[in-house]
Amino acid sequence: MQHIVVLTGAGMSAESGVKTFRDANGLWEGHDVMEVATPEGFAKNPELVLDFYNQRRKQLFEVEPNQAHKDLAKLEEHFKVTVVTQNIDDLHERAGSTNVIHLHGELLKVRSTFDTNDILDWKTDLVLGDVCKKGYQLRPHVVWFGEDVPMITKAMEICETADILLIIGTSMQVYPAAGLMHYTPANTPTYFIDPKPNIESKANLTVIAETATVGMKQLIEKLII
Repeated sequence: MQHIVVLTGAGMSAESGVKTFRDANGLWEGHDVMEVATPEGFAKNPELVLDFYNQRRKQLFEVEPNQAHKDLAKLEEHFKVTVVTQNIDDLHERAGSTNVIHLHGELLKVRSTFDTNDILDWKTDLVLGDVCKKGYQLRPHVVWFGEDVPMITKAMEICETADILLIIGTSMQVYPAAGLMHYTPANTPTYFIDPKPNIESKANLTVIAETATVGMKQLIEKLII
């Protein structure tokens, strides 16, 4: 069975109503990303950061997977599929994808500020005073700017096994995630779905300049004959 590796970004969830990471002026939901998405921001104003992610978590319960998420999950009927996503939502899982790696963490998880491996499922608000079993404050299980991306090595290894690579809704401009496409074997068929495609040339590359839902519909018709 052929192995499809899928790299997804904010454009994958945009049609579900999940706001993309930042708008043109660098703000995220009205906040400077340095205030709400860095260790320094958390140290300076933990309440602001926790509230920010509490709002994101609430928003997540108000949205549903879109057709692109569902079509991607359907590919598992015909291929081995591994999704490597930069998104912190759970829409891939809710659509039925069974093998998802979250490069930048998960909104529905929190972790200890003392032990990075002490990770808990979390669906309600996280506030100051919520602590791990050792008494340390919990924080969102999200990779902030300036932090290591612990899953990147595993993602690289997965890309090395790809028979087909799909890239959906990500600019492929932010490293280390942007470098993943270079770990696939030479001449791996690569499909890039994005309404404003901006990708460096690659052998055997097909660009589909469409939104995720339209692009996935076209791609499924190509892949499943």
